[in-house]
Amino acid sequence: MLRHLDQHPGGVKAYTRRLLNALLARNDHEYVFFYHDPKVLGTFAGHPQVLEVATPTRSRILWDQVAVPLAARRTGVEVLFNPKYSMALAAPCPNVWVCHGYNRPFHLRDLPFADWVNFRFALPRYAARADAIVAVSETTRQHVIEYMGVPAERVHRVYLGVDDVFRRPVDPAALEQARQKYDLPERFFLFAGSLYPPKNFARLVRAFARVGPSNGVHLVVAGGDNRFLCKAERNLPEELGIADWVRWIGWVPQDELPAFYAAATALVMPSRYEACPGPVLEAMAAGCRVVTSNRFGSKEVAGGTAILVDPESVESIAEGMTYALTENERRDSFIAQGKVRAAEFTWERCARETLTVLEAARAARKATRRVWSPLGAPVLPRD
Repeated sequence: MLRHLDQHPGGVKAYTRRLLNALLARNDHEYVFFYHDPKVLGTFAGHPQVLEVATPTRSRILWDQVAVPLAARRTGVEVLFNPKYSMALAAPCPNVWVCHGYNRPFHLRDLPFADWVNFRFALPRYAARADAIVAVSETTRQHVIEYMGVPAERVHRVYLGVDDVFRRPVDPAALEQARQKYDLPERFFLFAGSLYPPKNFARLVRAFARVGPSNGVHLVVAGGDNRFLCKAERNLPEELGIADWVRWIGWVPQDELPAFYAAATALVMPSRYEACPGPVLEAMAAGCRVVTSNRFGSKEVAGGTAILVDPESVESIAEGMTYALTENERRDSFIAQGKVRAAEFTWERCARETLTVLEAARAARKATRRVWSPLGAPVLPRD
């Protein structure tokens, strides 16, 4: 189920594309990719083991709950997998979906109404009906078990991966090109990712106001934002009189991001909630210092290789940023340890472990009820 493949280039879309590429690189299964937008057809035309099917509908609910189940039955799919938060309740086969975090109990006031409804009513139903759920971190796995009441044996932790492009040294020419293209300052803290309330951007800016300008360090924001939810955060640098010290870059292509990490003084990401923060992993792999939160997925992923701060405290965040500016042996050891830690997170591992979950869901369903394919031959997996 790839309804989200044409959305903004945020974390879930990046996860999906890289997971699919890693699955296809194995070349040991056949797949049907269901799209909502016919314009996406042909995205994986170079892969003979992929059948691409577009089923446009007027609404997302109709696509999830009517169009996809019918298409799955028609094509003989044996396991239906959605790399995002939803599933087809009427699917004729086992259902597996990915939970990229469950922050509703912690940030009720920050959720848009549609997201609140989804978390309050839809996700618990999906959780109850899913044959298996992939959780992107142990933090997420425990939250799914605790807050959605899913038996532990049906929730599987599978970490996302880090592209090899972040592990390779950045060519000086590419670094200089990025500096000129984006007018990057000589020294800057980096915030990378989508901007919305749980990212804690207001406290980050207030902490930066105490540390950055006085040390000649800018703040570069690489990513998108929901202007309706983040209007106050967007206006805060001007209110604090530091607008000239903040650069809004927007979404940066994946192949250009390593230059940002290479040039940055540190990645600063003091989110109030993260499930498995990709930018933290990318920065660690690239040898960039990391300042992040001392809780949830941020702490879990960092694994003791980052400067951890209290996201509720502007003072703590400012202290972490100040520490990132200092030259000392312990801070530099974080960089070396971060590279070692990031090496554990690969897309090959993510694909392998995800496929294990899908195959187990198929086997468990077959053990209790024989699944018949309308077209005879199974689509996933190929025996």
